[in-house]
Amino acid sequence: MKLWGGRFTKSTDSFTDHFHSSISFDQRMYKEDITGSIAHAAMLGKQGVISEEDSALLQKTLKGLLEDIENGKVEFDEKAEDIHMNIETLLIERIGDVGKRLHTGRSRNDQVALDIRMYNKEQIADIKKLLVNLIKTLNKIAEDNIDTIMPGYTHLQRAQPVTLAHHLLAYCEMFKRDIARLDDTYKRTNVMPLGSGALAGTTYPLDRQYVCDQLGFDSITLDSMDGVSDRDFCVELLSCLSMVMMHLSRFCEEIILWSSHEFKFVELDDAYSTGSSIMPQKKNPDMAELIRGKTGRVYGHLMGMLTMMKGLPLAYNKDMQEDKEAVFDAVDTVKMCLPVFTNMIKTAVFNKGSMYKAAKGGFTNATDAADWLVKKGVPFRDAHAILGQLVLYCINNDTSLEDLSMEEFKAISPVFDESVYEAISVEKCVAARNIPGGPSPEYTKKLIELNKEYVG
Repeated sequence: MKLWGGRFTKSTDSFTDHFHSSISFDQRMYKEDITGSIAHAAMLGKQGVISEEDSALLQKTLKGLLEDIENGKVEFDEKAEDIHMNIETLLIERIGDVGKRLHTGRSRNDQVALDIRMYNKEQIADIKKLLVNLIKTLNKIAEDNIDTIMPGYTHLQRAQPVTLAHHLLAYCEMFKRDIARLDDTYKRTNVMPLGSGALAGTTYPLDRQYVCDQLGFDSITLDSMDGVSDRDFCVELLSCLSMVMMHLSRFCEEIILWSSHEFKFVELDDAYSTGSSIMPQKKNPDMAELIRGKTGRVYGHLMGMLTMMKGLPLAYNKDMQEDKEAVFDAVDTVKMCLPVFTNMIKTAVFNKGSMYKAAKGGFTNATDAADWLVKKGVPFRDAHAILGQLVLYCINNDTSLEDLSMEEFKAISPVFDESVYEAISVEKCVAARNIPGGPSPEYTKKLIELNKEYVG
């Protein structure tokens, strides 16, 4: 008979047991479940709800059980349904009736809410560390490529010259925002629900704040129905992880493009590439492609969670068992993708020559030529039209702005003089953009130092 089986006259069907059970996946929360139970047992003893002797025995046995689980000496039983019932069953097996006192004043409803919050808190901390390591890696590559000129793109068309450092530091900003979002999510996750009972609290004189302090939470939930039925923090985490994956996927898309023969901007290390079973020349950016693909997987978990929660009345419903696999898989996916990507980019070799050549092509200096005219007193709209005519002339004559003669410049506008050549060199184009946020080496060095402080 199950621990809840008092009002039942027969056992559940064996297939029902399998369908109903969550131990196959929620067993990973054994540490959180036992840690929460130790704090609960300590509080019950302190409040006189159970004897101090029983409280001490419960705590000691739970600690021993935790050690045995971590040493691989415990097997969980599907018939015990979930990690909570498994722990309690094992406890009762070891210390008899005293073990039956542990569940006083709590429900699996507030117990699982506690466990998943504790689990998420730990995962947030782990993922933040991985993001910090990625930022450190990108910042170091940027520091080594402050003067590596490349084209910046809009609409995947060459637009203006920038630097590889500037490009990489853009992703640093994205990942810094990801960390900020995780920090914000952590605040709402770090609220202790235990003491909510099944939905309406309990008549026992529980000291919820004591448990809160023991477990390192910032505060307690203020409404028992919300305490057991809230999964906003899981939705938030999945949203944050989706953003992380979105940023990784964007970067992977660029790596895939850059590693192609058409770009030749980057050569991925053999350790992060694969070959073809039929085409011997191939070197495929499979790791980047897999990360790009796994992004959809994490997105799916976010949408699944939102869909699962949208129709649930208060308070707890069994539907909410579906929260854990979504969170677990999304967390696992992100924690796998981040180090793979970090090592892939760390070992990549950037082709500075190809980048520079591309930056000099495609009229990336046209805007700077227009700006030069503006500084000579030409209205911007007129300057824009003049450069449009010059670009068309270059296209028709298979040449570039920097290769035009002064006579060709003056044929379009008499304002041009010899100083335009310096103004439209890609090096000058980059260096002149020396405002906060720009690609100039001077500002880039400042941003790199700011990032060092951030991750320090």
